[in-house]
Amino acid sequence: MGIQVRRSVREGRRAEFDVRRTAFGFVFLALLVCGAGLALRTALEAAGQHPVAAAVFSVLLVAGVVALLRMRRSRRAAARAAAAAVETAYEVVDAALEEPQATDAVPAPGEPRTAGAVTAPEPERRVDYTAMDPYAFEEAVAGLCRRDGCLDVEVVGGAGDLGADVIATTPDGRRLVVQCKRYTSDNKVGSQDLQRFGGTCYAVHEAEVAVVVTTGEFTEPALEYAGQCDIVCVGLDELDAWSEGAAAPPWHAGAAVQPAEH
Repeated sequence: MGIQVRRSVREGRRAEFDVRRTAFGFVFLALLVCGAGLALRTALEAAGQHPVAAAVFSVLLVAGVVALLRMRRSRRAAARAAAAAVETAYEVVDAALEEPQATDAVPAPGEPRTAGAVTAPEPERRVDYTAMDPYAFEEAVAGLCRRDGCLDVEVVGGAGDLGADVIATTPDGRRLVVQCKRYTSDNKVGSQDLQRFGGTCYAVHEAEVAVVVTTGEFTEPALEYAGQCDIVCVGLDELDAWSEGAAAPPWHAGAAVQPAEH
């Protein structure tokens, strides 16, 4: 809503005609003219007798008139500037009052979002690796390797892969060979799986870091064999921690992922 500016003259109302005021005005004007004429006549007579003093008086009179005119103009300019400043202030206040204010409130579930509303960022959803097929799971593991700085990452899983599904070079220059086991929770990775991988990861693929990643669990004999052959085992819990950045990548020296005993 705007702020109404006061007006000095009421709208729709005219000044009433007053006979006495009009007559008084004419009388005053006549006296002023007569006085001015008498003063001019006296000045002319004095000028005839004292020309130098008259000239000085005339110069002073003209200077006074000019000064009065300048003062009047400066007052008018100041009044106009003040009026413009007041008008600008009113416009700024009106614009501030009419501007819609933004809200920081987050709408409740089911409520429509309003313009200018600021919503909180949605948290990232946890990756469900158990819902992926074996090929998508291999690509997801390769993506984690790329994210954490591995170079030359390749997905080589398939028929005749001899146990290698992902091959890469770690950030410190070692050859990484990963086998991906997209198993269910009731299908554990056994020692035979680890033995087959251990027989090819070093001799055939020349691995310097060998990793087995699964969406299930490892049996106790499989974990014992992996410890003997320096194979890093990554179960579902460790995979989630690696994916969310809560655990170091499995190829880190001294920070290998240790699966929990089940």
